[in-house]
Amino acid sequence: MPLYYKMSSSLPTYFLLLAVTIGGCSTAGVNADTRLAAPASTAQISPETCAALASADSVTEDESSYRIQPGDVLGLHFYMSPEFDDELTVRPDGKITAREVGDVVAAGRTPAQLAAALDQAYSTELRAPEATVHVKATPSRQVYVDGQVSRPGSFALEPQMSAVQAIAQAGGLTEDAAPKAALLIRRDHCGRPSGIGFDLARAEKQPESDQDVRLLSGDIIYVPRSKISEVGLFVKHYVKDLMPVQPYLPIF
Repeated sequence: MPLYYKMSSSLPTYFLLLAVTIGGCSTAGVNADTRLAAPASTAQISPETCAALASADSVTEDESSYRIQPGDVLGLHFYMSPEFDDELTVRPDGKITAREVGDVVAAGRTPAQLAAALDQAYSTELRAPEATVHVKATPSRQVYVDGQVSRPGSFALEPQMSAVQAIAQAGGLTEDAAPKAALLIRRDHCGRPSGIGFDLARAEKQPESDQDVRLLSGDIIYVPRSKISEVGLFVKHYVKDLMPVQPYLPIF
């Protein structure tokens, strides 16, 4: 069934038009662990490399493989010395300032690699630091929600954030929304957009289903207007608002 959507002014219309017209666009169920990597520059990637990277798109990206970036909020925990626990924001220079040991490079490292660096830095202060690092917020990474939601816009991508959580950040759906026809727009390694249809209503009612899509930085979620509300707007604009004399009988 063809899809007819109208984007709100909060996002460029061409995102949706590109996604809907792509031949590979699928409205089938989406596995919550299906991932596509962040966009890359097409000028530096050959078609062969792009195809090779696309074959690895099903690899799950989790906190253990995430590379820390400036602006990220990190939670530091020391198993044997909780008095050194802290919550720090990675500075623009990529470093954090830890208690007693000073600056430690964080950007570009995984949480496990940073924990190992903290163990080494604290080895002269603590007998067994056993540090662990958790990424608590990634404000430098954004997702976008548009369409029939209360507050369309961009939102910080939280670790393990799903489509339902992003809709909640946007204030929830409006009464005119068609959640069963929700669309996820995502770019692959070569920067090419694709549209993935999913059932947001089912994702909200059945969190364990494969419809609650896990999000990546740069993802766009668009929730279209329902057909019933489109008919209602048509009647209001072309009949009720334009007719100088209203009929005695109501028009359904």
